[in-house]
Amino acid sequence: MKQQVQVKIIGTQKDAQGEENIIELVTEGSFIKKNDKYYVVYEETELSGMEGSTTTLKIDGEDQVSIRRFGSAKADMLFEKGKTHSTGYETPYGLVEMNITTHRISVSIEEAGPKILVKIQYRIKVMGSEDTMNTLEISIA
Repeated sequence: MKQQVQVKIIGTQKDAQGEENIIELVTEGSFIKKNDKYYVVYEETELSGMEGSTTTLKIDGEDQVSIRRFGSAKADMLFEKGKTHSTGYETPYGLVEMNITTHRISVSIEEAGPKILVKIQYRIKVMGSEDTMNTLEISIA
């Protein structure tokens, strides 16, 4: 059964010089549990820089989270602790290829509500530029 939820996302990106860029987004979305996996779907806004895109967050247990975007920005990002995944990020300006290495991931789920908290720490290596260290905190209620 699909439920309306509030999605709060705090993303932090730190470059090699230690400069931080923090983006916070609060939006409405929909939540569904299917085959022991949790899905949250929400629309991106101008604040995220991906207005016109729909994002699906899939939580597959405590150690695997994926993010898929469709629309003006397209991406498939897979986060698994200790693993590196290569992916492409398609923007209106072209395709950006990158590697994502997940260092830490934690998932807390209270089905009554639902109340979900996802924390991910990961490194992104964009081909042709320096690495960035990132954290993503997503709360769903």
